[in-house]
Amino acid sequence: MLPDFRVRQRDYLLEISRALTEELELEKVLSLIVRVSSELLAGQAGLIALRQDDGGWKISTSSGINPAFLKYLQPLIEEIPDQGDPARFALPEVSRRLQRITESASLGLLSGVGLPLIAQKEVLGVIFVFRSYRGRFSAEDRTLLKSFASQAAIAVHNARLYSQVLEQRHFLDAVVESSADGIFILDKQFKFQRFNRSCTRLTGYSEEEVLNQNHSDIIKWKSREPGLSFEEAEAGGWPLSAKATLYVEGELETKDDGSISVGITYAPTLTTEGQMLSIVANMRDISKFKEAEELKSTFISIISHELRTPVALIKGFVGTLRREDANWDPEVIKDSLEVIEDETDRLSNMIDDLLDASLLQAGALVLNRSEVQLDKVAQVLAKKFQVQSPSHTFRFNFPENFPIVIADEDRLIQVITNLLSNAVKYAKDGGRIGIIGQVKTDAIQVCVTDEGPGISPDDIPHIFDRFYRSSGDANSTQGTGLGLYLARAIVEAHDGRIWVDEKRKRGASICFSIPRM
Repeated sequence: MLPDFRVRQRDYLLEISRALTEELELEKVLSLIVRVSSELLAGQAGLIALRQDDGGWKISTSSGINPAFLKYLQPLIEEIPDQGDPARFALPEVSRRLQRITESASLGLLSGVGLPLIAQKEVLGVIFVFRSYRGRFSAEDRTLLKSFASQAAIAVHNARLYSQVLEQRHFLDAVVESSADGIFILDKQFKFQRFNRSCTRLTGYSEEEVLNQNHSDIIKWKSREPGLSFEEAEAGGWPLSAKATLYVEGELETKDDGSISVGITYAPTLTTEGQMLSIVANMRDISKFKEAEELKSTFISIISHELRTPVALIKGFVGTLRREDANWDPEVIKDSLEVIEDETDRLSNMIDDLLDASLLQAGALVLNRSEVQLDKVAQVLAKKFQVQSPSHTFRFNFPENFPIVIADEDRLIQVITNLLSNAVKYAKDGGRIGIIGQVKTDAIQVCVTDEGPGISPDDIPHIFDRFYRSSGDANSTQGTGLGLYLARAIVEAHDGRIWVDEKRKRGASICFSIPRM
């Protein structure tokens, strides 16, 4: 080689060394290497084939090569086996195949030079340069090329590591942002450094609004469960004193001056020397847990109240009848036994409702469908309730030839019974109670009406909820708050719907519909 060309080679080597230490993007590193390689080896074109994690080989970049020729080359090298040691087997075989194809495709006009890319004893790939002559390399040239290949391999290795770090960071960012729970990160001064989308959804603050803001300026509690707050724990030496997580729960103030029930778990990240790096916090919406707790309390309160009354009556009448110092008239005994029977039936119905509610929770409500004459069923129930409640007048109004439906007769009896029971219960002063049937195009509809005080607009959205009772009637009427909840579940199990007729001006009207045959 000419002396001036060796000077240029050395200049290239210095350039590539400087550039490779500054550049970390893998694609740019590979493009730079293949360009400078062609210059160093006085070639017309070049490519870099990298060894993949699964042991295969892939042409990652090229310069001066027709894309159609690249597509031809790729299958020839992609499945070359390592045979245990890629430096001894796969690497030479890649160079040999590329050399053979180059000479064959160019009719001997081109040859190739392969430079191995090996860093930290790991085979990364090969640089292959196409040349139009077969000149030999001097010892100085080989030293120069070896040095260049080593520098290039280190650059590829570093760029790969950098790419892996970026991928890992993007993956972690995606995990944090896609988390259903809120995640935020505080620095050593307790200023926000991250605030994911779920935090924004829960609090109303965007990430831009909270970054570099103090924790105490954003996390404000309207009410808090017993225990230390973040600021109180920090003032006491946490987290360095305990090096454990901190949990705070309560009603968090949101950006719009509202509140939301959340629990926040704070976990410190520490160096090996025990110095704090940051605090990672997990914010979880516990509104449903709070609702469940309230529901549990409501359930215990209602059931204990509803059980106490019939049990007390039964016990009282039984105790009275068992008195040995009294000689009761047969009529008194009969009346007492009727009360005991009625209260026992009430307990039995309550237990049945609770069991049905449990079946619904478990998704185990089963319908036994058959042909049902719903008009006949409603008429029988109307007569039964008329006998039980003589202070009310029951009006039955169904059209002739009312369609037969395929349904669970016992469950529909349960629905209509619950609606009639509610009408009797809330229309305390008597009046007319209607059972009205209508035939629609693709469904039948049944409405139960009364002349009581009606349903408050505030109660309408909730009356079909489990254990819900109107606040105005919670203490003045009996019931577990399960009747309408079960009625809705049964109707919906029949692919129907149940609703309050808000157009009724006097009293209440609750209707349901189920599909026709």
